[in-house]
Amino acid sequence: MSVTDAAIVKIRDLISEGQMAPGERLPPEQELASMLGISRSSLREAVKALSQAKVLDVRRGDGTYVTSLEPELLLSGMSFVVDLMQDSTLVEVFEVRKLLEPAATALAAQRITDDQVASLRESLATMRSAHDPEELVLSDIQFHSQITAATGNSSLCSILAAISTRALRARIWRASLSGVKTMTLAQHSLILDALADRDSVLARSAATIHVSESERWLKEYLQISAAPPGDGLLIDLPDTVATTISRQE
Repeated sequence: MSVTDAAIVKIRDLISEGQMAPGERLPPEQELASMLGISRSSLREAVKALSQAKVLDVRRGDGTYVTSLEPELLLSGMSFVVDLMQDSTLVEVFEVRKLLEPAATALAAQRITDDQVASLRESLATMRSAHDPEELVLSDIQFHSQITAATGNSSLCSILAAISTRALRARIWRASLSGVKTMTLAQHSLILDALADRDSVLARSAATIHVSESERWLKEYLQISAAPPGDGLLIDLPDTVATTISRQE
């Protein structure tokens, strides 16, 4: 382990052990370096790394502080990392989604409020009135985000938000296919009905069916996309959908 890595671990331990609380200002650089038994240059590198990880907040002219350490802050970098994952790992991302999303939907059924159900009904109405594939998919993402928010679990919200937009281009293309919008609306209606009834078992089942269908289609999409030139999916894209997808690149 490098000196910088060791310094990162020492600072992390101070925070996790409660010796430095969220929002608290760190001791002056020389004092902290002496406390940790490292050089000031190694400390600077450690602080830089931890600030990039949203653990520390360096305020020029004021000092360095421990951040709020809220899940949405610490996990905010996940979406950046997930976006860098190659297409070959997309199925793995959907497997994670299939594990988490039905469980989140079941939990939401136990905790959702009447106001949140009403908001979901409005989101479903927006999906019905969507005029193009991009609008439909973005409304779909918002619908599921509201469900996760109803769990009251900010860590779960952050994790699912990070993976929800993965494969966005493929999902927009799929939304342009005949019959997909009708099927998507039917599946979301089942999920919404289960949530409105506070039926966690049905909510989990409906969400599992929905994600599993998306996963099945994704596997087929990746197989066709990997085919030799002339057999790929994008060749048959309508111009309007191809334009929509290009805006996401």
